[in-house]
Amino acid sequence: MLLLAVDTTTPGGSVALLEDETLLGEVNIESAATHSARLLRSVDFLVGAHGRDVRAVDAFAVAAGPGSFTGIRIGLGAVKALAFASGRPVAPVSTLLAVATKLASGGARLVAPLLDAKKGEIYAALFEAGRSGLVEVIPQGAYGPDAFFARLPARRVIAFAGSGLAVYRSTLLPYVRDKARFPRRSPFIAAEVGRIGRALILEGKGVGAADLEPVYFRRSQAEETCRS
Repeated sequence: MLLLAVDTTTPGGSVALLEDETLLGEVNIESAATHSARLLRSVDFLVGAHGRDVRAVDAFAVAAGPGSFTGIRIGLGAVKALAFASGRPVAPVSTLLAVATKLASGGARLVAPLLDAKKGEIYAALFEAGRSGLVEVIPQGAYGPDAFFARLPARRVIAFAGSGLAVYRSTLLPYVRDKARFPRRSPFIAAEVGRIGRALILEGKGVGAADLEPVYFRRSQAEETCRS
C-alpha cells in the first residue's frame, strides 16, 4: 500500500510517503510561509523524488486535529481534493495520538501530548503504552491547564511534548515535580500520522472524501463571533 500522510495542524507541518510499513520519505518545513503556500509543493517534491505520481497513491492519512483551525482546514481541504479525484480512502488521525505515538516510540510508558489551544487552554490527553498500543487514561480534549495537570498521576513518570510546553511548562512542574520527562523529539508528525492511518485503513476504518471531518474539541473564533 502506497500511502501519503499530511499534517498541517502544527506550526511546522510535514508530509510523509509510506509503502506498507516502510517510510520512504518525509518533508519537514519550518518556515514563515503558510501551509497553503508550501503543502502541495511538498507533496509534489516528495512523490516525485521517489519517481512516483500522486495518482499511484492507494490511500491517504491526515492529521484531522486538534490544532490550528486554519491549518486543519488547509490539510483536510487538500487531502479531500486528492481523495475525491482518485476515489481513494482517507484515514483521519488525531494530532494528539500522533504526538503521543512519537513520544512512546522512545520507550516512555505514560505520555502526555500538550498543544497550545490559545485562550488559556490546552489540547491534551494522557496515554499509557501497552502491548496492544496506546490507551487513553485521560481523554483527549480541550482543558484549562490546571484542571488537566491536577488529573495527572503525581507519582508516575510521564513524558511530555508539544507546543503547550512553551507556554505552560512552569504551570505543569508543581503538579509532577521530578516525575516529568521532556524527551527531545522533532515536532514533525507526518510519519506517525501515516503509520496510524495505515493501521486504520487496514482495519476498514478509512472514510471517503465526502465523509472526512475535522477534530476541533471547541468552536473557532469565527464561529464564536457568529454566535455572539
